[in-house]
Amino acid sequence: MVESLGKEDLVVVLGSPTVESAETFAETAINGDPSYAGPLAGIALKLPVYHVFEHEIKSQSDPMVYEKQVAFMEDVLEKVAIIEAVRKVRERTEAP
Repeated sequence: MVESLGKEDLVVVLGSPTVESAETFAETAINGDPSYAGPLAGIALKLPVYHVFEHEIKSQSDPMVYEKQVAFMEDVLEKVAIIEAVRKVRERTEAP
């Protein structure tokens, strides 16, 4: 997608269910595969990454769709920790 569309209009929205997976996928989309085993090994896409639980995504989603498809997971997953993990990766990348 990056090669065909460019980075300007792309945002990665994760739905990862654990802190570890959210952090790994965020790291991969921004800095490349941290395990150096996948197709994005060494390829830093520098794409903005958010989790579907984050306000920036939730506020732009259709409330009825969000309620039906996502909201119930907020109660069973580590919502705050997942959001924090993705934000930390994003902030670490945005730092000069």
